[in-house]
Amino acid sequence: MRAADLVVTAPWLRWTWTGLGDDSFAASLAEIRPSDPEAVHDMMAGRYLLAGRLVETGGISPFAAEVDDDEWLNALHGFAWLRHFRDLRDPGGRVFARTLVLDWIGHEGRFEQESWVPTVTALRVLNWLRHLDLLTDGAGAGEVRAIQRSLSTQIQSLKLRSRLSPEPVERLLCAAALVGAAVCDADHASDLEGRLTRLDAELAGQIGQDGLHLSRNARVQLSLLVELASIRQSLNGLKTSASLEFAAQVERMHQSLDALTLGTGEPAYFNGCGQLPHDVLISVQANAGGERRRRAGGIVGGYAVLRDGEATVVADGGMVPPPAFAADAHASALAFEFSHGTELVVGNCGPAPADLPESRDLFRQTIAHSAPSIAEESSTPIAERGAFAGRLVAGAPVPPIEIKPADHQMTLTSQGYVRRFGLSVERRITLLSGGSTLVGQDRLVAAGERALSGALSVRFHLGPGTMVRQAGEGMVRLVLANGAVWTFLWEGASLREDESVRHSASLGFHKTRQLILEAEALPGTEIAWIFTRETA
Repeated sequence: MRAADLVVTAPWLRWTWTGLGDDSFAASLAEIRPSDPEAVHDMMAGRYLLAGRLVETGGISPFAAEVDDDEWLNALHGFAWLRHFRDLRDPGGRVFARTLVLDWIGHEGRFEQESWVPTVTALRVLNWLRHLDLLTDGAGAGEVRAIQRSLSTQIQSLKLRSRLSPEPVERLLCAAALVGAAVCDADHASDLEGRLTRLDAELAGQIGQDGLHLSRNARVQLSLLVELASIRQSLNGLKTSASLEFAAQVERMHQSLDALTLGTGEPAYFNGCGQLPHDVLISVQANAGGERRRRAGGIVGGYAVLRDGEATVVADGGMVPPPAFAADAHASALAFEFSHGTELVVGNCGPAPADLPESRDLFRQTIAHSAPSIAEESSTPIAERGAFAGRLVAGAPVPPIEIKPADHQMTLTSQGYVRRFGLSVERRITLLSGGSTLVGQDRLVAAGERALSGALSVRFHLGPGTMVRQAGEGMVRLVLANGAVWTFLWEGASLREDESVRHSASLGFHKTRQLILEAEALPGTEIAWIFTRETA
């Protein structure tokens, strides 16, 4: 597929599609994300805060700046930042936005391998279409023609290249961009129904029955919903079978993202999901089609969810995504995150930051999660070589999750240590007293011949700002950032405290603490633990 893509983008064939750019488009796509006028002021001053990194260009074009950060460059070339200009009344700001687009056409418009990656091209097309009025209002005829022609050329490239991508998310975004282009086709010459049918097929192959993307990554879920919810809103008047199926799929995606969101307002950190832009998350979820009532408990995409009072628990049953979706997957079987009110009590470390690529796989290990592990090995390995190198590889089957919503209880089991240690791990979690008490038991069960030996470790990565205070034998107190005090008790293990981190996309690392319970890994070993909120 990659080789075929290189062929169709080679100079001797590229003219066959770059010469077709004569379509006309109108701004018909909705923008559902909020704008930030301060971001406009920064960009006009040469400061570009994108993908969590601030780059000062010193007055030169950002497209001419030498920046060694793929995420920042992808965000720049994706043009999602155009939304910040949409509410400007100052004509100077609107001219600046158009100048940046024309500057991109001057620097990159003749096809550059890096800036024309299909994913980035799809996002750029969608963002230009959303803000076409902004870009063409007050522009000269030549400028309008240049923008329209560049749009048409990029869309032609997506038609050819989208089917050649081996990456599922890339194919889905390309299909979405082609639907967006059909919605905005001023001549109504595009096959909107056919493109919607293809987009529905991509969604059917990538979205589970409960609405969660097969990557099991809430970050991917949100990034897709940003584009899909915008298209859905623009199709409100269309009532065909393809459009109705599309709307139903998007609504299921909204529901599953809502189910995995904690009281903190953030989705749980699993499988590559870290801090998400809160304003975008709220805006996207506010554009869901129907009212949703959060259930007391349920299973979504292999995650078990419990809610009681102000408490929310999300735990991972250990389902490994299919190989095509497992490039960012984490070995987080039996890990959980626990919030009470708006505070995170227990969480996971999240993904490694982009500027620490050498630590990427470390953050994918089981020890970076609030989960039991044996000999500090991961419950699921990451392939080191072969066709699936760098991807989480499914091994032992994943037992079904048992959940009792009425009792606010879940039971999860991992077979990930059976082959190496002859032991399966069972975790039971229960919410009590209206969510003010969380009770857990981790138990080892003989499940095969014992090949290796090691210690059972149960980690709890505490929320940012939490202070640990000794409170006597078998008890510590946790003082959360909001001043709430929780007592942690345990039996069947020794406790030690250590440093931890939680990765924030905007603030870098939050230094945190972790509690680690340790016992000998033998059949029948059981560790019990309790978090309970103290009241005045």
